[in-house]
Amino acid sequence: MSAPQLAFTWHDWLSLFTHFLALSMMSLGGAISTTSEMQRYLVERQGWLTPAQFGDSVALAQSSPGPNVLFVALLGWNVGLNNGSTLAALCGVVIAMVGIMLPSTVFTYQVAQWAQRNRERRAVRAFKQGMAPLVVAMLLSTAWLLATGGGTDPDRWPLWLLSVASCLVIWRTRVHILWMLAAGAVLGAIGLV
Repeated sequence: MSAPQLAFTWHDWLSLFTHFLALSMMSLGGAISTTSEMQRYLVERQGWLTPAQFGDSVALAQSSPGPNVLFVALLGWNVGLNNGSTLAALCGVVIAMVGIMLPSTVFTYQVAQWAQRNRERRAVRAFKQGMAPLVVAMLLSTAWLLATGGGTDPDRWPLWLLSVASCLVIWRTRVHILWMLAAGAVLGAIGLV
């Protein structure tokens, strides 16, 4: 399927912007959690992207280093390119990224300032103390899923051992985490884990 040739009006750009503004406030867990709604809107409802363009944008951004939200920039870029110019592609990037980042960033900033001003309040302290175990549990569950691949294959014990050893080294020494990542990459490349 070939890319659609679009001719955006200011109303279309505004529609793209406001849709990403709304998604920003629903993106608990990051922008990636709203991918299905983005696909519904950009591909199915508006026809601004083909299914292949959408899938390629998400896959390319997720495979590259950097923040998780990069796929939104690629979606905006492809919408703009379908309008026929590099300038429109740049506009698409800016509109999509500002739309997805602005509300959640302002909200986070305001809440953080309020919490800092009211850090001595019992409710704020209780919230922070209550959230700490939840955050640790979410990180541990993510680590478990990554280490086990969603299963409990006993042949994966070298990976588990490496994960525990890496955590201990990072926790108890001043070795930078990038050295641990490099060591894991080397061990994976030679087939030990």
